[in-house]
Amino acid sequence: MMVKQFLKASRFQVIPVMLIPVLLGALAAWAWTGTFHVWLFLLTLFGAGTAHLFSNMVNDLWDYKNGTDTAAKEQEDAVSTNSGFLTSGIWTYERFKKLTWTLFIVAISSGIILSVFSGIWAFIFGLAGGLIAYFYVAPPIRFGYRGKGYSEIAILLSFGVLPVAGAYYVQTSMLDWNAILLSLPIGLLTTLILFNHHFLHWKADKKAGKKTLVVVWGEARALTFSKILLLLACLSLIACVLYGTLPIYALLGLLAAIPLYLVYGRLKKENDSKAYVPLMGASLKATIRCGAILIVVLIIQALTF
Repeated sequence: MMVKQFLKASRFQVIPVMLIPVLLGALAAWAWTGTFHVWLFLLTLFGAGTAHLFSNMVNDLWDYKNGTDTAAKEQEDAVSTNSGFLTSGIWTYERFKKLTWTLFIVAISSGIILSVFSGIWAFIFGLAGGLIAYFYVAPPIRFGYRGKGYSEIAILLSFGVLPVAGAYYVQTSMLDWNAILLSLPIGLLTTLILFNHHFLHWKADKKAGKKTLVVVWGEARALTFSKILLLLACLSLIACVLYGTLPIYALLGLLAAIPLYLVYGRLKKENDSKAYVPLMGASLKATIRCGAILIVVLIIQALTF
């Protein structure tokens, strides 16, 4: 029972959005340099996964404290995306908080161990990701409440640049611009997931004073930007091929965007919150499918290195 509750409280089902970038960074090191340390990879995967679960739970903590999650629950047409453990009283605030910070300690400990074997940048990458996750909703910065694009940049860094470049660094003890370029397609697609999820409860966010870009721009303009994010993700993948970071058959990853593109066609300028559930699901699937294709591409590169 406790394990099942933990998996639900931490929203474990979305952990692939963090593990895929780590896989890409580690496999890139193998494909480009022939270097792959299994135990370092497993520790990186564990640390990054733990950090992601911390991010999910600390988000719930602060959104609950700020009243955002309560507003989403009370808003008639809002689709709540939090775990519900605090708003429904399944766990006490103190219990939720204790487990959240336990995850943080485990994640930081993993970063410290990795820095001993790979170099200080392994810890810096991990710490930067942890700080971004915390201040996404926590004062005084609160990226997610400012509505100026800071939160989108934070997500691109946390789920793209930092895990891909960090995992690559752990394996090689080197920084490489190719790793940063590789991080953009998956990072932008993950940013799109987080951006699209705001449509599910943007009216409740507005009521609670959470200024996401959907709240600031309005539904129609934000939907246009959502499509632009998808276009940027596709263009960044093309750039990876043109720059030589990935082979030409990596363009197969573009196929993952087609079902998501078709969902946009079924949306109007103004929609009920529930109408965005398929968009959210298609965004998640596009990210996982594109990531899976790129993983296979890098494995083929490594085997033919």
